[in-house]
Amino acid sequence: MIDPIVDEVRKHRAEHARRFNFDLHAICADIQKMEATCDHTVVSLPPRMLNTAIDQLDPSDQSLQHDIRAWPL
Repeated sequence: MIDPIVDEVRKHRAEHARRFNFDLHAICADIQKMEATCDHTVVSLPPRMLNTAIDQLDPSDQSLQHDIRAWPL
């Protein structure tokens, strides 16, 4: 099933990226410029830890342990 809203968002995202030749730094700088000049409140939230404690991870999830420990507290 195709969601027309998702398609529209992806279309605009692709057009925006194409305008900056897919340069991530230029894209982010443009978004930050838009955020600074818009009349809306822009909220930045700190990263959240997963609810799963490291000790509760399954042995098959060993690759996740390194990433979780690297997160800021």
